[in-house]
Amino acid sequence: MKFSKKSKNQKIAKTRRQRGYNWEDTLVKRFNSLENWKAFRLGSPSVALPDVLVVNNIVSTIFTIEAKSGTGTTLQVPLDQIERCLLWTHNFQVYKKREVILAFKFLSKKRIGSGIYENRKLHEFYKVWNKKKKPIDCVCTYDGKMYALDNGKRKELYLKDF
Repeated sequence: MKFSKKSKNQKIAKTRRQRGYNWEDTLVKRFNSLENWKAFRLGSPSVALPDVLVVNNIVSTIFTIEAKSGTGTTLQVPLDQIERCLLWTHNFQVYKKREVILAFKFLSKKRIGSGIYENRKLHEFYKVWNKKKKPIDCVCTYDGKMYALDNGKRKELYLKDF
């Protein structure tokens, strides 16, 4: 069955959105399975909200999570997505611990060409954004290393593991 270029691109975009939704849903289910934690998927990409909001009222903690998943060797988080997560955590000052978490999932198949994949180990990484750092475009590699993109140039970026 042949697809037009437009419908093929639409199919690819739908697959990417579905992967993102599945990863967000997995994170929500993991937190909700823990005692005293409540997690919520907040909305679509067109809304200026974090992907996931997590709270624990017993220990006065709130996390905003930006979730990325894919089949490539790198996953990028644009600075505006970090900014919106920081804004949300800043505004909930009633919580003593407020963190922005970047959650990366590298799927067990690696894209090596158009519709061509090879098997690899599934990797997940969780990084805590340093609130003292100015938001910047950042990238996580398949081995869990982080770097910033500053005007297209790679710069080392150290973030704590969660």
